[in-house]
Amino acid sequence: MGGTDVTDGWDWRQPGSNPAPVGPPTNPAPVGPPTGPPLAGSSPASPGAGGGTASPWWSDALADPWRDPYAPAAVVLPTAPAAGAAPEPVSDPDAPDRPRLRQLLLIPLITALLAGALGGALGYALAVRGGAGGGVILGARPADAPGLAQRRPESLAGVAEKVLPSVVTVRVVGLGGVSEGSGFIVSADGHVITNDHVVGRGGRASVVFNDGSTAPATVVGQDPESDIAVIKVSRNGLRPIEFGDSDALAVGDPVLAVGSPLSLANTVTAGIVSALDRTMQAGEPGGPVRYYAAIQTDAAVNHGNSGGPLVDSAGRVIGVNSTIKSLVAEGQEAGNIGLAFAIPINQAKRITQDIIGTGKARRTVIGAQVGGAGSATGGAGVRLAAVEPSGPAAGAGLKAGDVILRLNGRPMTEPTDLIALVRKFAPGSVVTVEYRRGASQQNASVTLAADAK
Repeated sequence: MGGTDVTDGWDWRQPGSNPAPVGPPTNPAPVGPPTGPPLAGSSPASPGAGGGTASPWWSDALADPWRDPYAPAAVVLPTAPAAGAAPEPVSDPDAPDRPRLRQLLLIPLITALLAGALGGALGYALAVRGGAGGGVILGARPADAPGLAQRRPESLAGVAEKVLPSVVTVRVVGLGGVSEGSGFIVSADGHVITNDHVVGRGGRASVVFNDGSTAPATVVGQDPESDIAVIKVSRNGLRPIEFGDSDALAVGDPVLAVGSPLSLANTVTAGIVSALDRTMQAGEPGGPVRYYAAIQTDAAVNHGNSGGPLVDSAGRVIGVNSTIKSLVAEGQEAGNIGLAFAIPINQAKRITQDIIGTGKARRTVIGAQVGGAGSATGGAGVRLAAVEPSGPAAGAGLKAGDVILRLNGRPMTEPTDLIALVRKFAPGSVVTVEYRRGASQQNASVTLAADAK
C-alpha cells in the first residue's frame, strides 16, 4: 500500500447508505507518519470532543466499524492559509491611544455645558426682547441716535463739558456765617469773577474747583453798584472761560446757566434769552442800590447760581447770573419761576479789567439827574431834573426839563431805565439821545464819561 488514501473497490459500509465517492480526494493532504501509532482499541481525540486537545494528525477512520482493519489510515492536514493573506487585526487593550474613561466623560459634559449656555442665552434674548408675555415685542426697532444724542461739541452736552472745568463754587466765611455762590475763571493765573453780594464785606474766601479740589482766595476788588467782584486763587495753569459778545445777542438765542444752586455744585440748566436790556433796580436793605440793564433768561437760576456764567450755544460766557424774581412772601426763600437776570459780560469784563488794573471800577455817567416820569404824553419818557454844567449832557445841549424819550433807540419809561442803560456803556461811548423840549422833538449825540469817584 502507498501513503495516499485510495479505495480498493470494496464498499465496507452498511448496505443502504449513500455510496462513497470513488477516486482520489480533490485536495489530498500530504501524508506522513503520526508522532506515535495509536494503541489498539483506542482512537485519537477529535477537535472539541471530550475536551481533548486538537491535533493536525487526527483522523476518524479508525472509529469506522466497517473499515478494513488492514487498510492504512489517511491523515488529512488542515489547509494552509493562502500566501500573503494579512492576519485579522487585533486591538491591543494597552495601546496608548485608547480613550480613557475620564476623556469619555468629558465629551458629554462639555457638550451639555455648551448646550445649556446656548439655551440660556437664547432664553435671555427672548425674555428681554419679548418679555414674559407670550413673546410680545414691545416698542419699535431701535434707530440711529440723533445728532444731539451723540454729544457733539456744539450740542448742549458738548457745551457743558467745555464750560464746567472753568466754573467754581465760591465760599466766604464771615461773622454772619457762610455765604456760598458761584464764579468762573477768567485768567490762567487764578482770577475769578463773581458777584459782589456773594463776597460781601469781609470774611475768608475760598473756591471749590470742578474736580472737587479747593484753594483759598483773596479779594482783588469789588464794585457794589454793578454787583461785580474779582477774587484770586494762588494756582497757575487754570482753564479760563472763553468770552462772548453780549451786544451780539438776540432774543430767543439758546443759553446755559452753570453754577452751584442750593450748594449743588456743577449744575447746568438750559433756556433762552427772554429779553435784552431789561432794566431793574435791586439791592439789600442797608446796602447800595444796583441798577441792571440785564439779560433776561428762563434758564433755571436759584440761590447759589449768583456769580456763575450764562453761556451761549458755543460755550462763551455772555453774562454773569445775578438776580431772580420770585413770587414769595416776606421772609420766605425765593425760588426759580423762569425769571432770571444776568449782567452783560461786556460790562462785567470792563469792570473786571478796571478792578485788576486799579483796584476799583469806573462808573459811567451822563451828567444829569432824573426826576419823575413825564406825563404830558401819557407817561412816555424820563424828565431831567438837573443837568451838570460841565457834564456830558450839557455838552450835548441838553437842559433841565428836557424829556428823554430814547437812548440808542431804547424807549425810556422809568428813571431806572436811563441810569441802568447809561451804566451798561463804557466811559467814552457815544450814544444817541432822542428828547422832547416843549412841543418839539430833537436828537443829540452824547459822549458818556466816567464818574470822578
